[in-house]
Amino acid sequence: MQKAIIGKKIGMTQIFDENGKVVPVTVVEAGPCVVVQKKTVESDGYDAIQVGFGEIREKLVNKPKKGHFAKAGVSVKRKLKEFRLEDISTYNVGDEIKVDIFEAGDKVDVSGISKGKGFAGVIKRWNFNRGPMSHGSKFKRAVGSMGASSDPSRTFKNKKMPGHMGAVNTTVLNLQVVRVMPEKNVILIKGGIPGPNKGTVVIKNSARA
Repeated sequence: MQKAIIGKKIGMTQIFDENGKVVPVTVVEAGPCVVVQKKTVESDGYDAIQVGFGEIREKLVNKPKKGHFAKAGVSVKRKLKEFRLEDISTYNVGDEIKVDIFEAGDKVDVSGISKGKGFAGVIKRWNFNRGPMSHGSKFKRAVGSMGASSDPSRTFKNKKMPGHMGAVNTTVLNLQVVRVMPEKNVILIKGGIPGPNKGTVVIKNSARA
């Protein structure tokens, strides 16, 4: 990856482009992020930077993390993420990464924790069809056949069944940056991104670009 930043999802709105067309966008408060640690091949076996984002009261941070931030000489942060960038030579501990690393027209991948839906049946979770609703079938929203009863006499692993839906790390690929507002640390991304409002997201240059 070439560039990346941590942000907080604010919500969705719409703006008008230069042709007067409505563009649905997600508003993300991205950065400023601070470089907390720089990892190199010599010391850690790979090149990466560790980045902190979001304010938090110091009393809510445990002693090991306090020492980690104190060693870097930066204030404590709520979130820590590690980015393996192609070139980390331009970054040093204490440097700030701001939203202006992106510009309008860039293609980005956005990652976040999807909204949790709780326990869901197969129709909601896997888009199964329902059974007949008439003549007392008692098979309206049931799972259906689990497999043969004689051989292998078990349910195969990863079979689509009812269970916990959502609340997993999700990435939406190849989204377009519509507008960047450095003075407000805000970036507008076309379309929807994972997670609820106020959720933490990671924005990085698209792997498909």
